[in-house]
Amino acid sequence: MTDGHLNTEASVEPQVNDYDAFAAAYSADNDDSLANAYYERPAMLALAGDVASRSILDAGCGSGSLSAALHDRGATVTGLDASAGMVDLAKRRLSPAVEFHVADLNDLLPFDDGRFDDVVASLVLHYIEDWTPALTEMRRVLRPGGRLFASIDHPIVAYTIQEPRPDYFATTSYEFEWEFGGKRVPMRFWRKSLQQMLDAFASAGFRLTSITEPQPLPEARDLHPEGFAHFSTAPGFLFFALETAPKYLND
Repeated sequence: MTDGHLNTEASVEPQVNDYDAFAAAYSADNDDSLANAYYERPAMLALAGDVASRSILDAGCGSGSLSAALHDRGATVTGLDASAGMVDLAKRRLSPAVEFHVADLNDLLPFDDGRFDDVVASLVLHYIEDWTPALTEMRRVLRPGGRLFASIDHPIVAYTIQEPRPDYFATTSYEFEWEFGGKRVPMRFWRKSLQQMLDAFASAGFRLTSITEPQPLPEARDLHPEGFAHFSTAPGFLFFALETAPKYLND
């Protein structure tokens, strides 16, 4: 990998996770890639099940691919993302049918308590070092008995990225570069142990209902043979289904 620095007179370090800088290229890739279109997104939709007439917050909605799929299945969807560029693309795709907001999951969310039946957090939490603020806010905006569906990079995969391997039980970051449209962009993610994840969910007031390690859609075998072989034989993403626990008196 290259260092990803821009060739300017001052050689300024590029910002990590700057989705505004490559929103259009990422969106085009996300819509059709094996990892997203034939693996993660179908698995998330299967986990959510019948969402007709449910009010859903797509937390970290990106350019709206999952929001669109949920809307097509009859849900009332609200999307939220920290990237204004991504939200602009999502609005072009789905407004006015879907409401979108620019907001950071680490901050107070712009919604009333108990507004949503479900929250989906698709490949979002591994960008966050401390999950507590985000999960607490997701819990707050869910109604009693509401559900959270979250997908992350599998902790086994994250643990093996760096050599020498870090302490599996410590919260540590790792970085690498993505390439879109011939440009390399620096990304930073956070790895946690499975136990840390489960503790974070429980502390925020969620009760685990399932953990799944799904397979890519069968049709991906011919469309993406090399990627299919990888995702069907090795860990890729990990999926959680949770519901709000009776932590608060108003539940």
